[in-house]
Amino acid sequence: MKAMLLRVGIDKGTDGALAPIFEDRSFEYIPMSENSQSKENRTYRTTIGRSGQTLSTYLPPKIADRIIHFDPEFETFTYGDPTVKRKYLLGLEEEDLLIFYAGLTPFKSNRQKEGLYVIGYFTVEEIVDFNQLSETEMENFYQLYSNNAHIKRIDYPEDLVIVVGRRNRSRLLDKAILISQRKFDKNGKPYQAVSKEMETSLGISGSIQRSIPPRYIRRKENLDNLKDILGL
Repeated sequence: MKAMLLRVGIDKGTDGALAPIFEDRSFEYIPMSENSQSKENRTYRTTIGRSGQTLSTYLPPKIADRIIHFDPEFETFTYGDPTVKRKYLLGLEEEDLLIFYAGLTPFKSNRQKEGLYVIGYFTVEEIVDFNQLSETEMENFYQLYSNNAHIKRIDYPEDLVIVVGRRNRSRLLDKAILISQRKFDKNGKPYQAVSKEMETSLGISGSIQRSIPPRYIRRKENLDNLKDILGL
């Protein structure tokens, strides 16, 4: 068994914003916007978050009407990617943990820090490589995983890999878990790196500003610490 960490959600590079974290560490999961033609019609302005407010409440007005790319999605627990991440997703096995972290920023409170937080996880049930499917199999998976953002796209899903999480052992967390601390490179530019606490607990280090290449947790001691942190 192993765990792989991937960054997801809206960020300053994709949409110029981060999702909010509240005083008690509750948060809104806000995906990035869709950049392809899609059957999806939900926007930040029309989507109600867990706090009862529209997601656009926490975002710049200029992006309020963008279509949302719900990936990962925590209703049927799927995550897909057709890009360079596919080779890493194909390396996952049943019962591995896929850990999702996202950039969050305080909303009307200074109690929490802006940083990178674990927001949810999948316990892997299945990995589907669409390049290996027959037309019949593909049609079946279209229906089975119709909630996935990549399946909703109009274009043929070339190179798509979908990871399916076990429904009773995958979840979007209620409270975000901070895993980063702010550091500066040699030019004085800030970036987010693994915090000292998480270096010790999880056995990973360095910048996690981007998730490629992804960080892996393999040692039993570190995996046990991860499970404790997640409440597993």
